[in-house]
Amino acid sequence: MGKINFNELINRKGTYSTQWDYIKDRFGRDDILPFSISDTDFRAPKEIIEAVRELVDFGIYGYTRWNHDDFVNSIKNHYKNYYGDDISDTYVAYSPSVLFSIAILFEVLSKTNDSVVTFNPMYDAFFKVVENNNRNLTKVDLNFDNGEFSFDEEELEHKIMNSQILLLCSPHNPTGKVWTPDEISYMINLCEKHDVWIIADEIHADMVHDTNFTSLFGTTSSYEKLVVVSSASKTFNTPSLGGSYAIFKSMQTQQDFIELLRNKYFVNSASLPGIKSLMVGYDECDYYIEELKAYIYDNYLYAKERLESMNSKIKVTNLHSTYLMWIKIDELCDTNTLSENLINYGKVGIMSGSVYGDSRFLRLNIGCPRAKLEEGLNRVEKTLEYMGLLDK
Repeated sequence: MGKINFNELINRKGTYSTQWDYIKDRFGRDDILPFSISDTDFRAPKEIIEAVRELVDFGIYGYTRWNHDDFVNSIKNHYKNYYGDDISDTYVAYSPSVLFSIAILFEVLSKTNDSVVTFNPMYDAFFKVVENNNRNLTKVDLNFDNGEFSFDEEELEHKIMNSQILLLCSPHNPTGKVWTPDEISYMINLCEKHDVWIIADEIHADMVHDTNFTSLFGTTSSYEKLVVVSSASKTFNTPSLGGSYAIFKSMQTQQDFIELLRNKYFVNSASLPGIKSLMVGYDECDYYIEELKAYIYDNYLYAKERLESMNSKIKVTNLHSTYLMWIKIDELCDTNTLSENLINYGKVGIMSGSVYGDSRFLRLNIGCPRAKLEEGLNRVEKTLEYMGLLDK
């Protein structure tokens, strides 16, 4: 038995929770069990809770700086200790959120109507941050075969050579793919060949289950047009505390980024609970990450067995990272029809893959206590029975 009771059912209603209190925004009704937005239903580590409580009890919440060794070294040490990547020669900057960082980087690294390449399917906010910042979105479809995803090298090069930025989700949301060292090196070499920037969102890097994570900085490449954006918020379930970071190979690019934050968008103070939770989490809570990953993967194995036993046409992709299951159901029935019945008959909220660019799939958040997952799958089974789709 670990230190954390991930089985604890916690009532999050009434806390302004996006997943629980505002579920109607996504599914059109508020009486369903949600498995939607990518936060978990778990408490943060006790070390973070105690650190935030100390801040609250102190009672003075003035302007705060992030540019100090405590913050920067927590990030660099985490990359070295947890991933084995020495990023001591890089430059770190604070930002309110990962998507905010990406939007600012578009201003720093490109101009209006420049092209940004990203893979499809993809975390839907990537599509929005490109298009809403007046950049042209160029998609490279991932190939799916036997539970795994890959890309066509010729297609990727063709699209990169006519673009200015490759926007990478690493590990990949929603498929759970972890890019191999060879794939990371290939993408870096390709971008260097065509003088293209790479921005990699590594926010799910702590949640890698059955392989090793390779950071954008985990290669021997000397290419400087690399930026990593990330946060501790997915790992420790702290997104509402605020704060994220960007890591640069180029000091000049870091300074250009900070200049925009300070003098155009006036981000002149960090969220103290946000930076404190990151430092405490990265410095003291590796045990939490390990227990969380084990619990999530056990949830995955349980859900995979149950779903595939409901109907052999349900194909659960291999989960190498994240707490988001990617479930192929197009051989079973029309995705929109199933989604509608899950919501209105089963009263369960599971995200349609169409949100992420591939309507053949559903995305199920399994970052929750087992009892909630069991109830959700009971509702899925009930819905399939109602639709006459259960294997007999």
